[in-house]
Amino acid sequence: MATEPPLSDNRYYIRRALEVAIHVGLLVLLTTACLLILRPFLPLVAWGIIIAIATFPAYKKLRSLLGGRGTLAAVLCTLAFLAVLIVPVALLTDTLISGIRGLTAQVRAGNISIPPPPESVKGWPLVGAPLSRVWDMAYTNLSGLLKSLTPQIREFLPRLLHTSAGIGLTVVQFILSIVVAGVLLANASGGVSVTHLLAARLFGDRGPEFEELAGSTVRSVTNGIIGVAVIQAVLAGIGFLVAGLPGAGLWCLVFLFGCVLQIGGIVLIPAIIYVFAIASTTKAVVFLVWCVIVVLSEHVLKPLLLGRGVAVPIVVVFLGAIGGFLAIGIIGLFVGAIVLSVGYKLLLAWLEGPTEAKQGT
Repeated sequence: MATEPPLSDNRYYIRRALEVAIHVGLLVLLTTACLLILRPFLPLVAWGIIIAIATFPAYKKLRSLLGGRGTLAAVLCTLAFLAVLIVPVALLTDTLISGIRGLTAQVRAGNISIPPPPESVKGWPLVGAPLSRVWDMAYTNLSGLLKSLTPQIREFLPRLLHTSAGIGLTVVQFILSIVVAGVLLANASGGVSVTHLLAARLFGDRGPEFEELAGSTVRSVTNGIIGVAVIQAVLAGIGFLVAGLPGAGLWCLVFLFGCVLQIGGIVLIPAIIYVFAIASTTKAVVFLVWCVIVVLSEHVLKPLLLGRGVAVPIVVVFLGAIGGFLAIGIIGLFVGAIVLSVGYKLLLAWLEGPTEAKQGT
């Protein structure tokens, strides 16, 4: 018959359990407080880390070309990224402001003219009849149409201003993130040491493997999803300019986000409809063929770039990136891909563990 442990032992274990609970509680409280304090800066730091990881190979090559001057290489990388971000945004903003001013002046002066809708518009499925009716009203009585839409326009303006402010804040956030990435690149040696220690603490002897997996996953998503989206947007922008599509820069930006969301083809449908409505048949058909080529180019580029150099299947990276994007936004492209890739490798390690143990017995 088993004997009960002495009462002093029970008190000792209870006291130790309480001490451990207090220590864990204080640790959780301290961690939560740190996260709350750093919360405004977490997106900037996260994006800075992602940009630094994605550009680290290029930074190393540039540093080597500059004779090992890491600070200069980091400054040049930062300036290059700032130029890539700021110049297109400035041009797009100037185009939008100029277009809005010109359109407002034409409406006030009564000089704006809308061409009549082609007869073929009525034959379009679902949207043909209502679109033709509104288009015809704009052709015959534009001022009356604008007056009838005044309540909807007034309701839409606050949303438009809110969205514009959000886009502006996002641009500022990316600018600051690029600066953070430059600082991280300038102190790359210290960052690499911290990364090694963190990976070793989390994954033990397999730390270098998972460290390489995280870095290669970030670069894979950058090349395979964002890189392909940028290439498609550039090709589509060329088509927009040649076809004479109004606001080609804005269309290009919307198409870029559509490609990231994997719905780029849907974004092109209104542009194709517009070109068929205003341009000659030959020009419209050429534009349609070009759009089809742009959409299909994804199936050629993505297998070449997505998953390249990553020790997990391409489908794992793709599902993680898209699922993360839908869950937490753009940064989820990288977080989702990294989490799913690490989870996949941990699952494989867990599945292989018992087999290796049996073979060793």
